[in-house]
This record gives sequence, C-alpha cells and structure tokens, in this order.
Amino acid sequence: MSLETLTEGVREKVASGGIAESVKFDLGGDGVIFLQGSDVSNDDSEADCTIKISADDLADLLSGELNPTSAFMGGKMQVEGDMSVAMKLGSIV
Repeated sequence: MSLETLTEGVREKVASGGIAESVKFDLGGDGVIFLQGSDVSNDDSEADCTIKISADDLADLLSGELNPTSAFMGGKMQVEGDMSVAMKLGSIV
C-alpha cells in the first residue's frame, strides 16, 4: 500500500477528532505519517510518540485486521516516547 493511501487512511480515522498530542508513524524506508489532532501530513517532525511499524502492518491496523495490542506484544510495532499517547491512539485506530 502506498504512503499516500496510508496517509489518507489515517486522515479518515482522525477526521472527527484525533488526540491533542502528536504521533509519528515511522514506516522505515516507506516514509512517515505525522498527526496532531485531525491534522495529518508526511512531515518528519518531532512527536510526543513515535510508532515504528511497517506499511503493511499499518494497513492491517487501519483496516481492523491487526489488533494494536497484539501488534505491540508481537513485535510488529515499537513505541518510542510517551506510551500513554500510543494507548490513546489505539481507541481511534
């Protein structure tokens, strides 16, 4: 799945309101998705929480095929920074 498609998927998830803190999805060589509130971009900015995840796993997370807790416990995503921000994000994605 392309970075543009994933970015749009995140944008749809937070359209009705995101979280106040900033989150960056680090997709490795595929790019980054940065969000704060309902603003979503591909800027590589400093964030309160950085989630390292593959593009394929993020696509599965957005579609509901991958549970956020299972992804974290199974090593499919790593969280750097404020873990409570990642937990808030779990209720949105």
